[in-house]
Amino acid sequence: MSETRLALAPGLIHAPGFLDRAAQERLRDALREVVRAAPLFTPRMPRTGKAFSVRMTNCGPLGWVSDVDGYRYQPTHPDTGAPWPAMPEIVRDAWESLAGYPHPPEACLVNWYEATAKMGLHQDRDETDLGAPVVSLSLGDTAVFRFGGTERKAPTRSIRLASGDAVVIGGLSRLVFHGVDRILPGTSTLLDQPGRINLTLRRVTQPG
Repeated sequence: MSETRLALAPGLIHAPGFLDRAAQERLRDALREVVRAAPLFTPRMPRTGKAFSVRMTNCGPLGWVSDVDGYRYQPTHPDTGAPWPAMPEIVRDAWESLAGYPHPPEACLVNWYEATAKMGLHQDRDETDLGAPVVSLSLGDTAVFRFGGTERKAPTRSIRLASGDAVVIGGLSRLVFHGVDRILPGTSTLLDQPGRINLTLRRVTQPG
């Protein structure tokens, strides 16, 4: 695991090349097992029911879901009703290395971006423990990642996140708006098809 850390803003850290190729392959293979146990599903916007352009699943004690009833965390898959599978060890190790937080993550969102998928600017604020960071890991094709400030109208910047890169969103930047403008197909050979996998590790509840 690379030790390079680049500060994009206070609490917002980019770790390029955090996972080397061998680690990326181990994580990719572990995620295949996760998806077998918890198949990808399509989240939908609250109220309107409009489908997201990404498909997703989760691993860990809790999983994030979105449908017409709203955003929430729950312990079971919305389609199968089964508990989410455990987080792979390499995911937990990444949290230990990057988060700088004494308690383990409770949810790992696994988003699958096809070549044309994107995600609009948003805040991660469905967690009750906002003192814990969000840790992001990228696999596959490079993404154009956009981030701004804690107000939606704040100026934004963009960087490219390559396969193996990590981002930590915490501290004064915990509630910054961020999103993915586009995927750059053909920039990685890790996956069997064009696209990107993004994992976001989150602590959901306040430590007891």
